[in-house]
Parts: sequence; structure tokens; C-alpha cells
Amino acid sequence: MFCPECGSTDKEMVGDICIDCFLKEFQMIELPERIEVQICSHCNSKLEEGKWSDEFIPEEEIIYRALERNIKIADEVENEDINLEIDQIKGTIASCYVEVVGEVHGTQIDEVHETEVKLLKTVCPTCSKVQSGYYETVIQFRADSREIKPQEYKKADEVVERTLIKQSKKDKLAYCPQIAKLKEGYDYYIGSFKTGKKVAEALTEEFGGIIKESPRLISEDKSTGKGLYRIWISVRIPEFEVDDFIKYENKIIQVSAITKSSVMGQELSNDKKHNIPMKNMEDIELVKKASEIETTTIISKSPSIIQILDPSDYSAVDLEMKEEFSDYNIGDEIRLIKIDDYIYLLN
Repeated sequence: MFCPECGSTDKEMVGDICIDCFLKEFQMIELPERIEVQICSHCNSKLEEGKWSDEFIPEEEIIYRALERNIKIADEVENEDINLEIDQIKGTIASCYVEVVGEVHGTQIDEVHETEVKLLKTVCPTCSKVQSGYYETVIQFRADSREIKPQEYKKADEVVERTLIKQSKKDKLAYCPQIAKLKEGYDYYIGSFKTGKKVAEALTEEFGGIIKESPRLISEDKSTGKGLYRIWISVRIPEFEVDDFIKYENKIIQVSAITKSSVMGQELSNDKKHNIPMKNMEDIELVKKASEIETTTIISKSPSIIQILDPSDYSAVDLEMKEEFSDYNIGDEIRLIKIDDYIYLLN
């Protein structure tokens, strides 16, 4: 066979022409002269195939990825080695070149292609929401039948901030655009629902309490006809605190700890330890605050009786001696709490 291009009869044929004529017109890669990439000017995420992804990537990395994505390698190329270089960046336009070394039908070829990558700065939907103060959830931080203390508000702010910092590594809407400081408590506006739930859980980890969710219809998606909701999450912390006295199932208990899932304490009449599920908070009654603990004097003691002065009228009261009070002496001061006209000594 002879090559119709050059008339050669002694060269390898590729299709209807010889290898030399084939390689004259052959290009190992196809690359557009200009590549455009939409990126968010706030987070550097990029738009590809209708989806925003890979936020916080340096611009040079975005350019290299755009080059890689737009290179098409011919099927005939083997053992290719591709080198990407950014020559210079002026404004939003990067002048680049791509060098390719590969083998085509046993012949090594070296090609250099020039192109430019233009970064089209815009704002992704998520950053647009952030800029507008968008929120999906409101955390209502409340206390049950009491005012929240200043130190509790301070601690709640710390818990919210700590949770948002942790969540921001995987959720761009993990932010709080507004805190409404109301008489009854704080309302924390949280960008995303999933982070809002994490904040609510973190608050109950710190304070205990009950979480309740309440979705509210705010508008309708015109394209789908579906309702758009915001979620109000109530975090109601207990009326009682550590060292307070509660009544549960007719037992008087001094609270020793409050966790997300339970209230722990010790029964005053027999020192029995109790672990009350937090879900039963509605059935727990606060009967005395720790601030109402009083102090009195021991005026007499025996192996079975300890006699004290009632601090309300200074009358003598005989109480059963317990092992934990055996080291007390006449004249010593001892702590007590009076509940339902009954005096309980406290160690």
C-alpha cells in the first residue's frame, strides 16, 4: 500500500495514510482555548454540572482542576505524562499551558497547548443565605417556672458558640445571625436545622431539660407546591438545680447531678440513691431550694437520738441518730432543711 498524502510505500500505515502523515495532523489532547469556572467570591466553592461543591479551595487549585476536567485525551495515546502550568494570573484570568508527552503507535510525541481559565465570581446559594441572615431553626432557651440566671445565660452562649464552631467544619449554615434576648429567655436563630438540633442537644447536655420541636409553615415553594417550614426547638431546663430538694413519687430527694437523660439524687429519709429519667421531669416537684438550707446547734445526743434547736422557734427537737452524724458533738452546728413541717438533717 502507498500513502495518498506523500506517496510512501515503505512506512507503517495508520488507516489510509502512513504514520508520518498521520502524526502531522494528530493531536494527543483537545483543550478549549478558554475555560470559564463559576466560583463563589465568599467561600471559593465552584459550580460544576449545576452543583456547588468543594468550598474553601485556593484559586490556583481551582484553575488546575478546571484544566484537568477539560482535557480530552485521544484513544491512540499511551503512557501519557501531562504537566499543567499557570503562566500568569491577571485579575480573574489565568494564562496557562499544558504539556503532554506520550506514545502514539510507538512514536513518542511532545505537545504544548495554551489556554486561559477565567474565574467568574458570583455568590453560591449557601453564602447568599448567610449574607441575608437566613435561618431554619430557632432554639428557645427557657427555664421551667423560674428565671434563668445570668451565669446560665453566659454558659448557654458558650455552649452555642462551641457547638457552632464544631459544626462549621461540615455545615456552612452553622452560624447564629441573631440572638433575641427576651424576658422569658434567649432565642438563638440557627442557620440550618441539623446544626440547630446539635445546639439543642448540647444545651441539654449542659443543663438537662426537655427538647420539643414545633414546625411552622412560613411559605410555599412555587416550583413544587410544597410548604417551606422553620423549626422552633424548645429547650426547657428544670426549675430545680443541683443541691435543691425535689419530690418524686412521694419521696423527698436532694439533687446531686442533672444530665441530659436523668436527674440523680439521694432520698433524705433513708439515703437511697435515685436516678430519675429526664423524660419524667413533669412529675418532679421542687419543694425547697438549696438556699433555704438552715443551720442549728446540737444540744444533746445519745446512741439513738440527736437533739437540736428548731431554728424557727428555738424549741428542742429529737431526731433519729444516723451513722453519718455520730461524730458530731454537743454544741456543734449542723445543717438542716424543713419540708412539710419535718426536719431533715444534712451531712
